Amino acid sequence: RYEQRDDFAVVIQPFFRNTLLPLDSTGKPDMSFFAADCFHFNVRGYAEMAMALWNNMLEPVGEKQTYNNFTHDRSKLRCPNPEKPFLSTRRNSGFGNSDLNLEKTESSFPYWAVIVTAVVGVLVGSL
Repeated sequence: RYEQRDDFAVVIQPFFRNTLLPLDSTGKPDMSFFAADCFHFNVRGYAEMAMALWNNMLEPVGEKQTYNNFTHDRSKLRCPNPEKPFLSTRRNSGFGNSDLNLEKTESSFPYWAVIVTAVVGVLVGSL
């Protein structure tokens, strides 16, 4: 949709796609990354995600890391490359206007089914 624009780009940052739950030394979930509800991240967890997102934005399209290793190691935070001191987009990653076959994520659920399900849910809930 925005591929032909010179002033705007949308780039998927897949750093969370293959991320596994962080584990402690006993092989159990490392709760030091999670808030009291055991679901949302806490400050440490959000810091890990922020570093992974930042690194992903600097990696060229097609070479982006798809996981986060939860090491809490500040040295893994990358700096912009002096030769490419900008956030990576499809165009400046060398694909330009080529016919790069990016993953198309089509919904396996028709949009109208979501609307019908929502209406039915409201009706059932009000009964």
